Amino acid sequence: MKVIDASNSIYGRLSAHVAKQLLEGESIKIINADKCVITGTKEFIIKDFEERRDIGSVRKGPYYPRTPDQILRRSIKNMLPSKKTHGKEALARCLVYCGVPEDLKGAQVETVEKAKNKRLSNFMTLSEISLRLGYKVKL
Repeated sequence: MKVIDASNSIYGRLSAHVAKQLLEGESIKIINADKCVITGTKEFIIKDFEERRDIGSVRKGPYYPRTPDQILRRSIKNMLPSKKTHGKEALARCLVYCGVPEDLKGAQVETVEKAKNKRLSNFMTLSEISLRLGYKVKL
């Protein structure tokens, strides 16, 4: 089992890396999903996510997640053949968490070097996006 830290990692690159690892049979837990970043201007990112959320209806879907961990998990799911058996099994081996859960406090944590964000501006974290989408943080 691998534990990957998503802090300051680019959303799409991290998702693609994790999807490939899952198809190879790895079990992966991702921590700090709320600190994962999406590059681009804030206006473009918010407009894109709000358009995705507003597609469909309350009764028929598609239902787009608002929490940072579920947004990241959905992007990984979209990179897997999720309608086939091996894609469903691969997604079942992936767990995504906001923050660090108690059972993973002392675990060996990896980072994906290819997915590191090197920009100083023009990016947003998944927690900022979630708040704009209507996610209410539980204190």
